[in-house]
Amino acid sequence: MTMQHGPNKGGPMRDDAAKEAVRSELRAGRSTRADDSREAEPPGEDQPEADLAPGTTLTGGTPPGMTPDDVGLRNELARHLGISVYPAQRNDLLRTLRENNAPDRLVDLVSGLPAGHTYDNVQEIMRALGFGTEAHRT
Repeated sequence: MTMQHGPNKGGPMRDDAAKEAVRSELRAGRSTRADDSREAEPPGEDQPEADLAPGTTLTGGTPPGMTPDDVGLRNELARHLGISVYPAQRNDLLRTLRENNAPDRLVDLVSGLPAGHTYDNVQEIMRALGFGTEAHRT
């Protein structure tokens, strides 16, 4: 029997099996162990905390120019409108929102858009509604 050396000892199938074995733990974002004694221990008093980005400050997923509420609204609008509606005017947007069973508050917001204007994406809709939009870096 020969030993196999190098970084890829098991091949893609073994890699996929290993990923599947830990997938639930990664998605849970919390401990999935029934026995606390098997959980990793926190660092000791004289040990540094683990840091995902040492020497930097991690910020959330809120882009410059938007609040977390703006991001949530934009995502919700995008989810109910899809991409096939664009370019669209107010009535097209309202019809699509109703067809996709969007919450009444979204329908009410979009009802306030001016008639006759064409929107090319959800960013333009957010801007027209007076909400924050992503400040693009150039």
